Amino acid sequence: MRVLLTGGNGRLGKWVGRELRDRGHEVFSVDRSLPPTPEPGIHFRQVEMSDLGQIIGAATGCDALIHLAAIPAPYSHPDEVVFINNVSATYNALQAAMTLGIERALIASSASAYGMAWARPTFPPLYAPLDENHPIIARDPYALSKETDERTAEMFVRRCGMTVLAYRLHWIAVPGEARRRAIASATPPEQDATNLWGYVDVRDAALAFRLGLEANVTGFAAFNITANDTLRSEPTEELLRTLLPTTEIRAPLPGNTSAWSNARARELLGFVPEHSWRDEEGSV
Repeated sequence: MRVLLTGGNGRLGKWVGRELRDRGHEVFSVDRSLPPTPEPGIHFRQVEMSDLGQIIGAATGCDALIHLAAIPAPYSHPDEVVFINNVSATYNALQAAMTLGIERALIASSASAYGMAWARPTFPPLYAPLDENHPIIARDPYALSKETDERTAEMFVRRCGMTVLAYRLHWIAVPGEARRRAIASATPPEQDATNLWGYVDVRDAALAFRLGLEANVTGFAAFNITANDTLRSEPTEELLRTLLPTTEIRAPLPGNTSAWSNARARELLGFVPEHSWRDEEGSV
C-alpha cells in the first residue's frame, strides 16, 4: 500500500514510517522540514500543511493517509495558533484525501481530548477504566483542537463515505523514556493523577497505525491507544481511591493495570501492546 504520512519527521512519525516500511508499505513522508539523515526506503518531501495544493501533490497516487502533523501541546504557542494550526492541518489533509479518492485515513487525536490533561485547574475523570464513551470536556485549545479534528473526520465520512480512524494517543514514550519517568523518585503520584498515570510506547503506537491500515473497520471510529499498565508501582485501584475519590471504578483493575481502556482497539484493530517499561533492563 502507498501511504502518505504527514508529520513524518516528528517524534511519532519516524517510528510509524519505519513500521510501515518494514511491513512492505511504500511510505511518502511529508513534513515542513526534511530529516537531516533520511531513513532508507522512505520517500521524503517538504510540505506545508497550510497549503492544500502541496498536500494534494504529495498524496497523488497514494492509497491511504496517516495524518500526524500538529503542534503537540497547548503552551508552546499562543492559544489561537495551536487551535488554528491543528484543525486546519487536519481539514486540509482530509480534503486532499477526498479530492484524490483516498478511502482510508488515520489521524492522531489525543487522550488529551477528554480534557483532563492540560486544563488549569485540572479535574478528575468521571470513571475508570476510561473508555471512548467518556465525555469530552475540553477546557484548553489543544483539547478543543483534537475534538474539532474528530468532528471534522466525521463530516468527511458522512460527506464522501471514506473511513477515518482517530487515535486518542496517550503520552508517547521512546524506548527507555517511560522507565526513567516511572522510577523518578521526585515524581509524586498526584502529579499525573488526572491523566491516570498512562502512557504508550512509541513502538506500540506505530504498530497501531499499521494495524489501522489493515483492519476491517469502516466509517468513523475513535480508539484509545495506551499501554496495558501504569507508570506507577502502586496498585492502580489504591491510587484511584486515594487520589481520585470521585472517579467511579467501574471494573476491576488488578495490580498495575492501566486505568485507560484500550479494549476497543484490541477488539477491532487487533492492537495488543507489546512493550512495558517494566520489561526494560533495571526496572523495579
